[in-house]
Amino acid sequence: MGKTADLTAVQKAIIDTLKREGKTQKEISERIGCSQSAVSRHLSGKSVGRKKCGKKRCTTRRGDRTLRKIVEKDRFQTLGDLRKQWTESGVETSRATVHRRVLLNQKQRQKRLTWATEKQHWTVAQWSKVLFSDESKFCMSFGNQGARVWRKTGEKEMPKCLKSSVKYPQSVMVWGAMSAAGVGPLCFIKGRVNAASYQEILERICGIL
Repeated sequence: MGKTADLTAVQKAIIDTLKREGKTQKEISERIGCSQSAVSRHLSGKSVGRKKCGKKRCTTRRGDRTLRKIVEKDRFQTLGDLRKQWTESGVETSRATVHRRVLLNQKQRQKRLTWATEKQHWTVAQWSKVLFSDESKFCMSFGNQGARVWRKTGEKEMPKCLKSSVKYPQSVMVWGAMSAAGVGPLCFIKGRVNAASYQEILERICGIL
């Protein structure tokens, strides 16, 4: 990773934060796992007063309408299938972009932007106190959680959004987390997750991270 273009937005934000804290370019490059030249190019670009602008939108409104039509043809397509068909229609983009266009509405996008803007100048010390966690249920009978359906609010009962399934398949709930200290171990949860069980998990995991 030797080019500034290879740096992610998160890495660039961390570089700026560490620089303000007085870290050397070598220390910064070792901290975020990139080359020292990439750090230097990013900082020099900032120092010469390069105009800062937001990321250019990679799809057009017309392209987004094409994606919606692809989704409506078959609500149970995988993310990879959607991306393939969208690419064949002339829109070159990533899986992440497909995911955002299909799942996030304007209100959700605005919430994400607001959250990121509020924390764009956080220090490494502040981020070190944050723990990101999530849980997911895996069905043992089918090897996954079943088919994903792409639908909007109010479309739950539409025939094309419904598919037969086993009512009570054998499943397991898995919880995981990560922080600045690293990735924590997976926790297999028995029963439902309530306040008490969640507190127990946090006390156990925080003793490891």
